[in-house]
Amino acid sequence: MGNLLKVLTREIENYPHFFLDFENAQPTEGEREIWNQISAVLQDSESILADLQAYKGAGPEIRDAIQNPNDIQLQEKAWNAVCPLVVRLKRFYEFSIRLEKALQSLLESLTCPPYTPTQHLEREQALAKEFAEILHFTLRFDELKMRNPAIQNDFSYYRRTISRNRINNMHLDIENEVNNEMANRMSLFYAEATPMLKMLSNATMHFVSENKTLPIENTTDCLSTMTSVCKVMLETPEYRSRFTSEETLMFCMRVMVGVIILYDHVHPVGAFCKTSKIDMKGCIKVLKEQAPDSVEGLLNALRFTTKHLNDESTSKQIRAMLQ
Repeated sequence: MGNLLKVLTREIENYPHFFLDFENAQPTEGEREIWNQISAVLQDSESILADLQAYKGAGPEIRDAIQNPNDIQLQEKAWNAVCPLVVRLKRFYEFSIRLEKALQSLLESLTCPPYTPTQHLEREQALAKEFAEILHFTLRFDELKMRNPAIQNDFSYYRRTISRNRINNMHLDIENEVNNEMANRMSLFYAEATPMLKMLSNATMHFVSENKTLPIENTTDCLSTMTSVCKVMLETPEYRSRFTSEETLMFCMRVMVGVIILYDHVHPVGAFCKTSKIDMKGCIKVLKEQAPDSVEGLLNALRFTTKHLNDESTSKQIRAMLQ
């Protein structure tokens, strides 16, 4: 069906298996309205990542200011270094809100009756690709954030300085840009080790709770099906050979891991139990067959950002595979 071909050679248990052309899927007329809305958000994702990757922080200026509290010039230098960075952090945070709304629109489209989630993914390949792009962005963002302690250090210094000035009845111009309420929300966001994944998990849970007439299985089946799509593409040479770049390989791996984490947070018993519709052993095996330096961050995401890995229902074999 179009670029999405059912894999007839892989009917393992009842897992759905597809090849989804992440590189070339185009929207049908029925998808176009939602696709355009999501595309308008995703077009900013690369600049967000580039900006985050270039984020160096104001560590030396902050250190000098703290060590010399009576030196007004050093205090001003640190403050002038931090303020533009806080504006950048606000931009990242505001993008997460746009992404949250985009995800909920996609979930609504990919889980609504009368079609099953599997039928949706077959019929609406371009929306499935955008869902994958959101997950891909999320893991890339969080990988960069986790490697950059300057973000929290800068924001902590900003909040301490604002609080000190408020006590002294001083109002700083930047408070017009990042007021106290915004600073509180940003603080909660950046306190998370993986803030974008946390946002996606919360958004998915919110979607489930707000749509009480929609069975939770519609959402979890959408996620498990997407996981199978990625796993089969990664483990099947004839499908991997269709990728035109190595980046698509990395794309599939990130998407697979991101969907597993979402599933684990949304499903009542998670992704690791025996009744899970996700082949966790197969997914981990696929990751471990790649170059170690390319997948260590993804394996760590499974180790540290999932919800049910350490439950008693998780098999010893799966735990051993992730050690």
